[in-house]
Amino acid sequence: MREADFPYLPKDFIQTAEGLIFAVVSYHPHQQKIGCFLRYIENQGQWQKIDTEQANRLLARHYPKYLFKSLQFDAEFHAVKPEDVEIHHQPEQHLRSVLARSANDEIEEKCQRLIAILTKYGVNIDSLGLTGSMLIGQQKKGSDIDLVVYGREAFRQTRQAVKQAVAEQQLTALDLSLMQDNFQRRGGELNFEEFAWHEARKYNKAAIDGTKFDIGMVSLLEELVVDHRHYIKQGISTLKAVVIDDQQAFDFPARYLIDNEMTPEVISFTHTYVGQAQAGEIIEVAGAVECDSASGQRRLVVGSTREAIGEYIKVCRDL
Repeated sequence: MREADFPYLPKDFIQTAEGLIFAVVSYHPHQQKIGCFLRYIENQGQWQKIDTEQANRLLARHYPKYLFKSLQFDAEFHAVKPEDVEIHHQPEQHLRSVLARSANDEIEEKCQRLIAILTKYGVNIDSLGLTGSMLIGQQKKGSDIDLVVYGREAFRQTRQAVKQAVAEQQLTALDLSLMQDNFQRRGGELNFEEFAWHEARKYNKAAIDGTKFDIGMVSLLEELVVDHRHYIKQGISTLKAVVIDDQQAFDFPARYLIDNEMTPEVISFTHTYVGQAQAGEIIEVAGAVECDSASGQRRLVVGSTREAIGEYIKVCRDL
């Protein structure tokens, strides 16, 4: 699953000697560096989670070598040289270690039971990993369980397992409280009713005994489409179009092909809009227009920042 010469995948965490933990966001190296975003900093012996603005400010002031401007994507993110990685936190290895021992807390105990339920419904345990706060042992009483599923087919099977387990009351759909909590973290530009409608039909989130869990997909390397195009940003735009292909709707980044000659592709780097629309549906999209400098072909990118202010994808429904 991992390449020997570049063993880094999205949803991994990498830790540096300065007490910084970055979340990997890219499958491929960027000028021999690992594309990532700073997520945790060490503060008086504790790990503190920070947002994009805090991360950029901290790196600009103290560690500018980790700031990175991608010429290919005309985007700014963070990047770390492999030789600066002190610890490489790998989700599949950590999940195995959690399953192989007694649970350290209530969240780990629920995680162990969740995996048992998913495997009962046909999920291959070898396709799973554990990311988020649990990957670095920073979970608290109210933490979510963030699972990684490796491979598109394994992810489809895991979503189906979640749907079936919810129907048979082995797991529960998000109640109002958990959905509101999810909305507060990720709602972005949608109102609560819009957000909840989209979320409820994805089956990439549910709950076990009141604890929310989330499944996110990481593609197998043979499933990736290598994009060597060079993009130039051209401002923000809004459009409506029919989704004609949703096969990569749960990928990272999510990709939707739409019936729009000028802008045939919508890309989302924001988890909120993963799995947001299905083929045949009309969507409204607000995002950053990017133009391929060679062909002139455009695409619309949602999530040009993690918080995606002013950017969204929503299905146009007859309410």
